Amino acid sequence: MSHTWVTASDGVRLSVRVTGVDDAPTVVLVHGYPDNGSMWDGIAALLERRYRVVVYDVRGAGRSDKPSGRASYRLDQLSEDLASVIDEVRPEGKVHLLAHDWGSIQTWHAVTGDRLRGRLASFTSISGPSLDHAGAWFRAQMRPSPKRLKNALAQGLHSTYILGFQIPLIPQLLWRTGVMGTLIGRMDPAAAAPSTSDGLYGLNLYRANMFTRLSRPRPRKAEIPVQVLAPTGDKFVTTPLQTEVGRWAPDLRIRRIVGTHWVPREKPEVIASAVGELIDHVEGGEESRALKRARSAGFAHKLVVVTGAGSGIGRATALAFADKGADVVITDINGSAAADTAKLLRDKGVTVGEYTVDSSDAEAVEKFAQRVKEEFGVPDIVVNNAGIGLSGPFLDTTIEDWERLIDVNLWGVIHGCRVFAEQMRDRAEGGQIVNVASAAAYLPSKILSAYATTKSAVLTLSVCLRAELDAENIGVTAICPGIVNTNITSTTRFVGVDDIEQKRRQKSSSKLYAKRGFGPEKVARDILRAVEKDKAIQPSTPEAKAALVLSRLTPGLLRASAKLDLTP
Repeated sequence: MSHTWVTASDGVRLSVRVTGVDDAPTVVLVHGYPDNGSMWDGIAALLERRYRVVVYDVRGAGRSDKPSGRASYRLDQLSEDLASVIDEVRPEGKVHLLAHDWGSIQTWHAVTGDRLRGRLASFTSISGPSLDHAGAWFRAQMRPSPKRLKNALAQGLHSTYILGFQIPLIPQLLWRTGVMGTLIGRMDPAAAAPSTSDGLYGLNLYRANMFTRLSRPRPRKAEIPVQVLAPTGDKFVTTPLQTEVGRWAPDLRIRRIVGTHWVPREKPEVIASAVGELIDHVEGGEESRALKRARSAGFAHKLVVVTGAGSGIGRATALAFADKGADVVITDINGSAAADTAKLLRDKGVTVGEYTVDSSDAEAVEKFAQRVKEEFGVPDIVVNNAGIGLSGPFLDTTIEDWERLIDVNLWGVIHGCRVFAEQMRDRAEGGQIVNVASAAAYLPSKILSAYATTKSAVLTLSVCLRAELDAENIGVTAICPGIVNTNITSTTRFVGVDDIEQKRRQKSSSKLYAKRGFGPEKVARDILRAVEKDKAIQPSTPEAKAALVLSRLTPGLLRASAKLDLTP
């Protein structure tokens, strides 16, 4: 590490530290309030392995000079400070920028100005919008729309502290007595104990810029690639204020990161990885799927994993996601069936992964998940669809029947949830898990005791997991189809009968389901809609929807109907 002093245009000295690879792309890190350059330590340690990393204490913070008076902290001057640092550490060529909080606010001002035109390669912003953009955004929320008014009110409540910072003497007193530092620590445990000096001098940032910019915004466009990393648990800057900047950043990528306002301290690996992806792409590398997804809407460029996709609902779901532009990874225990589905998917022009996997085999599923991560990345959506059917009286159902049914229908779902939910959590960008249960989960039947038990377990698992993973921004949906025309009827095992009767019942069931006329593509449509709306339970087929309502309103009626003889 090397240290140098950079003199700003008004004579203020800025403390600058440079680490990393000398001939690699340069990335400049700009901290916010009430931090200093040390807040980047975790991220800098990761970035310096591949890049030349520049960290400086902004004026009023850390080792840099601390001028008095509001005029010294105006955005124009802060932008000049950044330009002075860049001119010193990289006299020629372009640099990449990463900024947080007030560091991001001042960097937006520089990125959209003329002083550094031609000197900047990319900008990653965390928890700090341009004040000009924010002023224009607030005005846009005043139009008659419940959503806009809600967004404006939410941000206003998050920003009440700004009014407090304008009061003479009181904020300084709170800093000197340690009250302010304690409050910040309680509001966000990821925040480091702030320096009293940094807190005191940094108040000038708010007093010199906030109301003048918000009341008379002059929004300008950023002409370089911009990436916004918006922490979902930010107590100071709401997600809409950070992300609704498309009109001012034409080359924009939005990534919602599970974390608090101080997510750079909380999850340095996640931030460093996201920044590295943008830098590598701008420097000529291939654009990662995550970056493509971050600049797209809907399912485009999302990675979807579907188990049991060799036929039926699994195949239809994989094809439906591909029609929406998603890349799809499929599995099936039948390799030739998986290959047929993969061919149909490739004909749609999307990236396809195809694997032969027994979903009931924990070790096989774990190896599969690791291969998916290495070859395609972390999936955005996982559909645990693989399943088998079983019908017949409880007393005729053998232990072997139970074990096989539970292994596939329940353990297969458990394995898929476990390995992929862990990947989604560590990536910290959320996701959706879809578990295919059945209307049998809430529709009792005397000939489906074993099958209904496994599907009821899948439904309960999904509801419980949804509550647990909510904090990680991972949605969990249980799909409950009814009578759907798939080949599961031809493979369903009927217990307690000989082979001749077994084949007769399979044939009879297949005719009944075919006559019903509800195809798997309709279930796939419901799955996509449920993912879009993050629904907890999505019945499919009219009878499944009616049964769900009846199970809540008249459960006794359903219990009585379960006694009817429905043997095919």
